[in-house]
Amino acid sequence: MQADILALLLFLFPLAYSPGPGNLYFAANGARFGWRATLPANAGYHLATWLVTATIGLGFASAADAAPALLEALRWCGAAYVLYLACAFLRAPASGAALRATARSGFWEGALLLLFNPKAYVIIALMFTQFLPADPAAHTVPVLWITTIFTVNNLMAFLAWTVAGDRIAARLRDEGAARRLNQLFGLTLAAVALWMALR
Repeated sequence: MQADILALLLFLFPLAYSPGPGNLYFAANGARFGWRATLPANAGYHLATWLVTATIGLGFASAADAAPALLEALRWCGAAYVLYLACAFLRAPASGAALRATARSGFWEGALLLLFNPKAYVIIALMFTQFLPADPAAHTVPVLWITTIFTVNNLMAFLAWTVAGDRIAARLRDEGAARRLNQLFGLTLAAVALWMALR
């Protein structure tokens, strides 16, 4: 169980902490309005994250029960996709500019940011292909645990980006720092892909 939690956190780390649309959005809002002003939007985003993740997880568990061979195929596809993400990080350009925040965001803006983010749905489904237990009768509690770990990890990442705000955005404008960050995330994801393929 502890090994699975560690593997889940390693899987989520580069996806949550790398500079993507969501965390750069909150970083830009934090830089412009201060981290306290972003708390309602963060609450909306992560409440929506928990609800959507639990819904997908419980539905995915039912589908996996009906077609276990599909689950195995998805595991291999998932490992290949994570390796693809790792390669994308390793080949990514060094430059990275933060998004400009033009308006203070509230609870519903945060929730909508998650609901209209297709990348989130792909990551959530991929996560469940890898970390649900083999026993179909024991899916509900693991789904809720995975959902909670996923949401809390994402919240910590967003808060880190928000608090750092313009300082992180300034760091990412330095080509050397951005390249090292991309390499770190790429190598971490490659290690996770190897674990997924060999487990």
